[in-house]
Amino acid sequence: CSDELTHKYKGFTVMTEHERYEALRHCRYVDEVLRDAPWTLTPEFLEKHKIDFVAHDDIPYSSAGTEDVYKHIKEAGMFVPTQRTEGISTSDIITRIVRDYDVYARRNLQRGYTAKELNVSYINEKKYRLQNQVDRMKEKVRTVEEKSKHFVYRVEEKSHDLIQKWEEKSREFIGNFLELFGPDGTW
Repeated sequence: CSDELTHKYKGFTVMTEHERYEALRHCRYVDEVLRDAPWTLTPEFLEKHKIDFVAHDDIPYSSAGTEDVYKHIKEAGMFVPTQRTEGISTSDIITRIVRDYDVYARRNLQRGYTAKELNVSYINEKKYRLQNQVDRMKEKVRTVEEKSKHFVYRVEEKSHDLIQKWEEKSREFIGNFLELFGPDGTW
């Protein structure tokens, strides 16, 4: 259906009618996309366009003044019910986008979209850019912290090795000293 009909009967859309037509055109089960289809499919429309069946979820769809716009299609045996996937609906997706709007806006600002394209106010743009800088600094700090932990570990390891070698050499030196200058020594 066109944007005009969809906005009238269902509400505003995320995708334009052209984007919706293109998405359908790429579906492997679709033979042909009819632009500007009527909101309610009449038997004449189905016959004129040689439509074999209509696929939609089986929940009665009340719209345009009827309790189920697909009732006559179901009665004619031309209806194929589809399964809805829980959590995958336009409303659910829009809810997630709205809930996580700041994350999407920040990411898209980083990708080069302008605040105007994202409909982000001047103050929010500055806030998002500052948040992105803070996140980059946090990441740098984490990286430096990780590298310094590794460095400290290597220094500790080396210092333990040096102390151990020093103790060994000290014992050897003292042993040699006692051998030479001790009570039973050669001197």
